[in-house]
Amino acid sequence: MRRQMKVTPVVLSTIIAASSICGCGSSKMTETAATTATETKSDSSYEYETATEDSACYATEAYEECTDMYYPEEPQYNTESYEKPEENGYNLVSTKPLSTFAADVDTASYSNVRRMIEDGYTLSEINTDAVRPEEFINYFSYDLNNPEGNNKFGITTEITTCPWNEDHELMFVGMKTRDIDLSEAPASNLVFLVDVSGSMDEPDKLPLLQKSLTELVNSLPGKGVISIVTYSGHEEVLLSGESMKNKREVINAIDSMSASGCTNGEAGIQKAYQIAEDNYIDGGINRIVMCTDGDLNVGVDNPDDLEKLIEEKKNNGIFLSVLGFGTGNLKDDNLERLADRGNGNYSYIDSLFEGKKVLVYEMGSTLVTVAKDVKLQVEFNPARVNSYRLIGYENRLMNDADFNDDTKDGGEIGAGHSVVALYEIVPEGSQSAINLKYQDKSSDDKSEEKADENSEFYSEYATVSVRYKEPEADKSELFSIVVGDKDFSEEGSENIRFAGLVAEFAMILSDSEHKGTATLQDIMDGYKQVENTDEYKDEFNQLVRMVAKRS
Repeated sequence: MRRQMKVTPVVLSTIIAASSICGCGSSKMTETAATTATETKSDSSYEYETATEDSACYATEAYEECTDMYYPEEPQYNTESYEKPEENGYNLVSTKPLSTFAADVDTASYSNVRRMIEDGYTLSEINTDAVRPEEFINYFSYDLNNPEGNNKFGITTEITTCPWNEDHELMFVGMKTRDIDLSEAPASNLVFLVDVSGSMDEPDKLPLLQKSLTELVNSLPGKGVISIVTYSGHEEVLLSGESMKNKREVINAIDSMSASGCTNGEAGIQKAYQIAEDNYIDGGINRIVMCTDGDLNVGVDNPDDLEKLIEEKKNNGIFLSVLGFGTGNLKDDNLERLADRGNGNYSYIDSLFEGKKVLVYEMGSTLVTVAKDVKLQVEFNPARVNSYRLIGYENRLMNDADFNDDTKDGGEIGAGHSVVALYEIVPEGSQSAINLKYQDKSSDDKSEEKADENSEFYSEYATVSVRYKEPEADKSELFSIVVGDKDFSEEGSENIRFAGLVAEFAMILSDSEHKGTATLQDIMDGYKQVENTDEYKDEFNQLVRMVAKRS
């Protein structure tokens, strides 16, 4: 009979030592490995025997599958890991007029933080590095302009007063591609790479993953092939090149998966690419969908080499998307990085509701790439804008010179996909404007038109430029639009007002130094004015209320 033990630092070090011998990711430990407690009580501390080489999960080789371990159910230790660059600050237009970033947006941050809030986290308990504002903003749908004629993108721009700083303004830039019916999409070569290590043996991990993949398989048209590769202590091919018409065969393979052993992620990724290459479809969709909690603790001697492999395969036409699952062990930083290298999206699945959203309703934007290496560059007009800051996108920023360099990687945009960016603007002449004593004034004298507030030049806030490549092309195309006075509205549309509420929430959760007067009450009050709601927006409002109630 297993006995629940109180875990003191001595015991914790013993468990870590036993785990590190084999690199297991399991949440269970056998009686041998756990050791027997000698309950010699001494001021609430206990003494325990140390684990020996006879402990279960002792392995001599990195690729040997480990036996399950049993860890005490209480307390649960959180080993989730996050990584976020320093928050964007303000840039003076007179010294840095250009803002450049890759149009590559995930949504994992929002659904992951939602999980934390629903699990009872207070505001102070949420890891600020887990909050990426652009992923919060882009989680939701907006009423964006569709592409016209042969244009690849529809662009929507707007400016209004900034809700958390009345002396500033907020600029909204939205970009959307055409929707696509998956039945009209090219044939797909999909490889599901599934983590079945012991750490996935939780209701919100492998069982949820199986239900979500089943929903996806049932929604796919019968064009192309599906493969399934699992990995734990070793990799295994459950299906290779199975026709999508044989849905029952695919679903049976999904149902057959069970979790145990270590997490040999690199071997699994290598095998998945091999299978993808074996079933490669010229002119089709060739994509690996990796499903894991991200704990690659065996076989990855050099993470940089793994990322180079993923980038190499991307250049050969095989893309990688990543689905994160579970709590307590999520390696968010690893998963985001792998998806970025593989030209894919990173999503976090915390419920079947989210699984359907990502894998059924939004699958067109995930599978069908309509433009690659997409970059946005905004040039601000110093006659109207003193300074600006891009809200979020810290890990998507690019050097301004890279915008015109076709060798520099940008983001990938799928069918029906949208990208929204918000800029907080300090208008020229406002109380917050920064004026430099020794800045070059000669440019103001070069054109009388610039000083004329009725001129066309003065009416422009910024020029938004987009570069992109067709999926099979090596040379980029460029188009630009002007954001001007015609785009300003004191009240603002529901697009910019709701996006502003979401940005406020992200800034409060991340304790942003730029959150100004933003409060949870302001967000709740603002949401009452939103008319075009849906279940996702209503859920957002409920999350705000939950955080406010615990504050």
